[in-house]
Amino acid sequence: MSDTFRLTLAQLNPTAGDFAGNAAKARDAWRQAKAAGAQMVALPEMFITGYQVHDLVIKPAFTEGAVAAVEQLAKDCADGPTMGIGHPVSIDGAIFNAYSILEGGVVKSRTLKHELPNSGVFDERRLYEKGPLGGPHSIGAMRIGTPICEDAWHEDVCETLAESGADIFLVPNGSPYFRGKHDVRLSHMVARVVENDLPLVYLNMVGGQDDQVFDGGSFVLNRGGKLALQLPAFDEVIAHVDFIREDDGWAAVEGVKTALPDDYEQDYRVMVEALRDYMRKTGFKQVLLGMSGGIDSALVAAIAADALGPENVRCVMLPSEYTSEHSLEDASEAARLLGTRIDTVPIKGPRAAVTEALAPLFEGTKEDLTEENIQSRLRGVLLMAISNKFGEMLLTTGNKSEVAVGYATIYGDMAGGYNPIKDLYKMRVFETCRWRNTNHRPWMMGPDGMVVPQRIIDKPPSAELREDQKDEDSLPPYDILDDILERLVDRDQSVAEIVAAGHDRAVVKKIEHLIYISEYKRFQSAPGARLTDSAFWLDRRYPIVNRWRDPS
Repeated sequence: MSDTFRLTLAQLNPTAGDFAGNAAKARDAWRQAKAAGAQMVALPEMFITGYQVHDLVIKPAFTEGAVAAVEQLAKDCADGPTMGIGHPVSIDGAIFNAYSILEGGVVKSRTLKHELPNSGVFDERRLYEKGPLGGPHSIGAMRIGTPICEDAWHEDVCETLAESGADIFLVPNGSPYFRGKHDVRLSHMVARVVENDLPLVYLNMVGGQDDQVFDGGSFVLNRGGKLALQLPAFDEVIAHVDFIREDDGWAAVEGVKTALPDDYEQDYRVMVEALRDYMRKTGFKQVLLGMSGGIDSALVAAIAADALGPENVRCVMLPSEYTSEHSLEDASEAARLLGTRIDTVPIKGPRAAVTEALAPLFEGTKEDLTEENIQSRLRGVLLMAISNKFGEMLLTTGNKSEVAVGYATIYGDMAGGYNPIKDLYKMRVFETCRWRNTNHRPWMMGPDGMVVPQRIIDKPPSAELREDQKDEDSLPPYDILDDILERLVDRDQSVAEIVAAGHDRAVVKKIEHLIYISEYKRFQSAPGARLTDSAFWLDRRYPIVNRWRDPS
């Protein structure tokens, strides 16, 4: 005779610090589980608080409030399926990342996270204490072991749970996206399944939090690492998975296996969802951006239209005497294709006034970058004025190549609240525009078809801050620059290794120097969507003052 167990997976999107809103999502998932006859509903790691909350967790009132919200959930959900939910807890003055089992109106049992990640965007060893190796929870006829996120990347935690009698592993996660992350997760989870000969449920949250996007993609593995269920990436989903116990143990009944999109689509979805959630969770409704007629602002406008709807996007052209007629035409055409508003605010008059005001002080000096940067800073002033007046958040439009070498004006085109393409190198900007022009998905709120004019994609990039200016006047061609940057920033290669790969040493040293001297700009830059595990901010923490250079 076989036993059955229905587990409801709640792949949901919490908001950091919104205990009431997150608890409401948990209650709704519990009601759906109850209606489906489930024995348990599982929510992700740190769900009641959202993730990551960084130093908020140090505040006693914050952690106490989270625990109180969980205890109230237990009371609210007493008559029905068991609930598993993640939250912080303070025990004898120490803070732990916990996963609680709620049953019969009380917190029945609790697992404390054992392995604390301390690399990339994670700093858990600074915030939390290491929990002890524990055993499984008994829920009905099943014993469920709960390795919390990082715990499942280490053999000893799962091995201990298996030796303590676990029938399956339930792995609640707050695992943020980077390109290729799903395959990395899957390989680790398959290893745990094979090592312990037990099924595994991998439950991840979705949604944006500052620079990070949690991409869901939850899945279930049966013995041997065979995929039994694959939930979609990025979408909120309530799914039910049935387990059947036969003579040789429990096995999941196979369900829908949603195909995951390719890297270009996932990257684009991350940029859209990051902006959408950043706006929603901070309370902004509309955005504006400086529309130059170049490819970066065109892509940001497309992302904004897809995230918020074209009616909530304002593009602003701010021409100077160096702005070409082509740029004006291209900016207008991009806005037309997207269906966004576009306004024009010339800066020739304000620039003349600033030039006149500075003339006595600058007398006898030659024009240089100072005058070019005045143009960019005037644009920043005007865009921020529009932002203040109409309550629209200003988006910045610098790609990762520019952010890396400081090819941007601080307090000018770097002014703004969010940068969707901050982790996208220039060559990938081109490819992403081509991808978006030929692809449309239901989660995009912008129009189908071409949204970035072909002429914008084809023309040489230029800041248009002086006559006949091209980016390549100051930088190597972007294909060369990006390869050097990927090696220096993403792979941490030495100068010698990069030269051995075929690059000119003088060029590599120049780029290395630009990266280091631009750290102060990045320190003051807007947050942006994290696409790689080498994004500028938490992934890569360098001192602003730094005289070291690679001697190789």
